[in-house]
Formats: sequence, structure tokens, C-alpha cells
Amino acid sequence: MISIKIDNTIYETTEGSTILEVARNAGLSIPTLCHLDGVAHYSSCMICMVKNIKSNNYIPSCTALVQDGMEIDTISEDVISLRKKSLEMLFSEHRAECEAPCRVVCPAGYNIPLSNRLLAEKKYDEVIALTAREIEGREIMCVRCPGYCENACRRKKVDLPVSIRNMKLFIAAGIAGGIPDADTIEKSLAEGVPKTGRTGKRFSSLVGRLEAAELNEWLKECTLEVTRSREIVSLSKASGEAASCMHCDCRASEDCKFRDLAQSFGIRDPRGKMVNAPIQKKININTGLVFENAKCIKCGLCVRICEGKTDEPALCFINRGFISIISEPLTEEFNDILITRSQDVIDVCPTGALSRF
Repeated sequence: MISIKIDNTIYETTEGSTILEVARNAGLSIPTLCHLDGVAHYSSCMICMVKNIKSNNYIPSCTALVQDGMEIDTISEDVISLRKKSLEMLFSEHRAECEAPCRVVCPAGYNIPLSNRLLAEKKYDEVIALTAREIEGREIMCVRCPGYCENACRRKKVDLPVSIRNMKLFIAAGIAGGIPDADTIEKSLAEGVPKTGRTGKRFSSLVGRLEAAELNEWLKECTLEVTRSREIVSLSKASGEAASCMHCDCRASEDCKFRDLAQSFGIRDPRGKMVNAPIQKKININTGLVFENAKCIKCGLCVRICEGKTDEPALCFINRGFISIISEPLTEEFNDILITRSQDVIDVCPTGALSRF
């Protein structure tokens, strides 16, 4: 056994342990993004940095092995400041958005992207329940709102904005004194005087300046051949119009370690973004796996959990140095990778760069 002092408390541990392992076993919290128990250590994100007091060096706790008599600082201001800087560097090339523009500008904070997805999938009872929760028995704010959501909708740069306001009004029409079923709501009309108030704001990252080709990447997730409807008079009309949504929000917005850390550290998204590669969205038609390179922080977890597996092609690093990115192997097509392990890589991704269509 060897002894190590962490934040002025001595702990006994075994040789070969990492500082992170000792700290977590002691109940101490050190944030990580690129670390996963049971997977080979690989210092990438540098969010787990600690200070070796005796050598006055900063070291990644996920890979640094303990040494007898070592003194480690995990909570001082300079350690926290270094972690913040590491996060800011990662966000400087994170050209992705936590929330779609339509939801960001909505005065009530309605979850417009989720509502559109449910409508497009004809999950009518679910979208009715969602709207009922959002308005909490009051009348919907869209009645008096001039439609900030549609003004911010990216679809209007292609043709027409999605008819968000009229869809929300129609869905909310019959919600009074309870949640109606899908048949009942089609018979109702929207009316009322709304006042709901904005929901609490969370950290949101932005894509930065978009090129025309990058804008078209979002079109990959919407149905192009639909009958557009500005006036929504039925659920089928609403479903068809919702299918034109480009879904430029992040599916992992409510479950993203990256976003949660930014929120907890109180950092802001950098105004300028470094462009190492254009925004690109790849969709595996065989598995439904979606990969968005703009959200990737190159932690390598999706690559490492598949190392040594030879039964099917997996994700890997391509290019070198600063322009290295995660991709399918150069000799394979994206549709042919991870046929049985798509969910595995989705589960370990800390940012939502990997998701399911």
C-alpha cells in the first residue's frame, strides 16, 4: 500500500491506481469527458486536470498514476480555472447548437423541436400531452405572439418557415380542464389570452457562421416531398407540415455531459469558432445511426470501445494533428459500419454527436 494526500487528506491505495480512481473511491468529484471505466485511458479533454503540489505541475488525473507521498490539489482556484480553459477550448471548435433557434427565441420556451418530431411521427397523444404540460392549464402564449419562432426558423432560408405557430395553436385548441384525446382535439378551435413566462435559461452553444452547403446538411433529416400547409385544420395537416422541420436542435440537449459541465462552470460559448471541418451530418440507413461531426470533441470513446473488434467496421480517427476527425474507415461506407454496435457508441458519446435517427 502507498499513501497519497488529496486536498490535505491522506488516502491509502494500491500501486498502479490512477489519481482519478483514488479520488472517486474517496467520494471526491473530478469531472471527466473522455474517461470511461473499463476502457483504456486516453488523456484528451483535459477536464480532469489536477495539480501535483510538490512538482508544481498540472497533470490529467485519469491517466496519472499515484506515487507514494504524492500531494494533489483538485479544488484550488487555479485548478478550476484550468478546467474552464479546457472547456472553452473544446467549445471553440464545437460548431453545434444545444437548442434550435425556434426554441431559443420562444418567449414561453416551448419545446418546438420535440413537438415537431412527435407530430411528424404521428404520435398525436404524446404531442397533446407535451403541450398540456407546457401550458399547465393556461391558454397558450402563441395567440398573441407575432411568431418569433417562425422568423428564426432555418427552413425559411430554403423556402418557407415551418408553420410552428399555427400547429401549436391547433394542438392547444382543445386543452382545457384536462388532456383530450387525438379525436377530440381536431374538433376544437384555438383561442385565449396567454401569459406563461420564459423557462429557466441553460447554457447553449452556437454553430457560428454557416455556409450554404452546411445549411443544407440539416435537410437530410426532414422530409422534402411534403405538402406544406400554412393553415392547420387537422392533425394530418400538422403532421405533414412538421415533417418539413430541419431538426437543427440537439437530441442530447437534456442529457449532455458537455453542456452540463459548461453550465456548472458558468462558462460562455465563444463568439468565434475554429473551423477544422465543415458541418456534416451522416445517417446510416441500415441502423439509423446519426453522426454530426460539428458536435464531436474527439474524445475517442466511440473508437476505443470498439478496439479489438473485427466482426464489423467501426469508427476511427482519420487525418493528422489539428485536423484529425472521427469518421468511418477510408475503405468503408458509413452505411456499413457498426451494424450491431450503434447503440453502444451512442451511449458513451458525451456530447450528442452520435444519436439515432
